[in-house]
Amino acid sequence: MPPTVTVGLDGSPESRAAAEWAAREAKLLDASVKLVHVWEPVPQAMAQAPLLGAETHQHWTERVPREATEGFRLRHPGVEVVSEQLPGRPADLLAEVAREADLLVLGSRALGGVGGFMVGSVGLSVIAHAERPVVLVRAGEQAADEHTMDPAGVPSTAAPFRPVVLGLDTTAPDEDLIGFAFEAALRRRTSLRVVHGWYPPPYYGYAMPADAELHASLAASESTALTDVLRPWRHKYPDVEVLEECRCGSAAELLIDRSREASLVVVGRRVRRNPLGARIGHVTHAVLHHGTAPVAVVPHG
Repeated sequence: MPPTVTVGLDGSPESRAAAEWAAREAKLLDASVKLVHVWEPVPQAMAQAPLLGAETHQHWTERVPREATEGFRLRHPGVEVVSEQLPGRPADLLAEVAREADLLVLGSRALGGVGGFMVGSVGLSVIAHAERPVVLVRAGEQAADEHTMDPAGVPSTAAPFRPVVLGLDTTAPDEDLIGFAFEAALRRRTSLRVVHGWYPPPYYGYAMPADAELHASLAASESTALTDVLRPWRHKYPDVEVLEECRCGSAAELLIDRSREASLVVVGRRVRRNPLGARIGHVTHAVLHHGTAPVAVVPHG
């Protein structure tokens, strides 16, 4: 059965950008696209108002997926697309939809004045509960933004893809997360930049004076650990050039900085069966809000 890229659609500019990204990814995956429009039913009292009668409300809720599907087919004639409309709470239903999708794509408003995302409560809730990978695409994202400059110095889809960036914790490397990043780089025929940020153990900062030799030893140990984790993956994906970057400092800041030159940033979300609710993690949360490239969040155990 061919894979499916599912898009959460609400008619906004950010959801349209998500649909366009999904179309491009579907071509790379040889997949179909499913446009899902989730709408919250109007309360009975409002539905009885003259301007919000049942027929008017039905017309507007049906118009969004119909026009989106028609436009999608015109712009991407080679991609199979279907649409579905579901009534209910978007956060809950999109998390359910994600279970049936190979990949769920959502839009996110760009921050005014600077690059980055403004992830709403629906997007954060879906990411925190989805059991499949979720990609956030900011409003205004263009296909050329994911590519390097052409000879004239202009981003162009005819130029190679920018690298895929993977944020990796070497203390708990996950095969699903690493495999997703390698596959994304392979599809794009680009390199994979693996970023690992680390801090010295707590006792280093409090019980010992600054020691350049000890710091160098810790850095070498962290770098070796990263190389060891990636070694079998290099053998498995010999066509993917791997760039390792191991730095002392904030992993979030490093990933946000590298996102400026990335076609896709891949981060993980550890699945925790917590009675107090799901969590995203501070690094992933920061990258979602401030990264300037599409961000894929891969849940793992």
